[in-house]
Amino acid sequence: MSQIPSSNRDKILRTKLPERLCHWAIVFCFFLAATSGLSWFFPTFSWLSAFLGTPQMARVLHPFLGIAVFVGLCFMFVRFVKYNLPARTDGIWFRNVKGVILNNHAQPLKIGKYNAGQKVLFWLIMLSIVVLLVSGLIMWRAYFAEFFSIPVLRLAILAHSIAGIGLILLILGHIYLAIWVRGSITGMVTGYVSRAWVRQHHDRWADELEAKEAKARGGKA
Repeated sequence: MSQIPSSNRDKILRTKLPERLCHWAIVFCFFLAATSGLSWFFPTFSWLSAFLGTPQMARVLHPFLGIAVFVGLCFMFVRFVKYNLPARTDGIWFRNVKGVILNNHAQPLKIGKYNAGQKVLFWLIMLSIVVLLVSGLIMWRAYFAEFFSIPVLRLAILAHSIAGIGLILLILGHIYLAIWVRGSITGMVTGYVSRAWVRQHHDRWADELEAKEAKARGGKA
């Protein structure tokens, strides 16, 4: 007899609890790090540093929040990298990206657990956070800045600024897509998505899950 609760018979576990907790911790830390960073980059946004108390406190906490985001993304990288490796079927998604944007699901796209767009986003986020970490450590005045020359510090500040703005834009795009694809946010809160959702948005993953379930049933026969 199936051990799955009846309320979850039509549900698929997409994201496990540790991954969800890490995701929302990253959201919290990134929000504080991003708002404090923007408060220095754009003078008109100076009020954003108030989320961390005083401007002085924001300058103290910002690097530690950045490191927390990096550590969290390292955990997410280990857990999700195998699903975000390139696949031959990713080309189908790119060739039909217009239909994806228009929410047209008539064309089978052979999408695994993550589509090609999500994979690109994944790797860009990981690249951005590495640049932010390295440049941030170089320009961290309290501990490391004194070991580097002025030209190196200037390059680090430039790289940090570009990577920071880029990562903010990537995260905003991620948020928009999560809202646009109904069921995505619920899936990251509860961990579960419906079978219909999986079939509609990730057809190859749905086939893989069904094959795995059929094999499990056959083994119990």
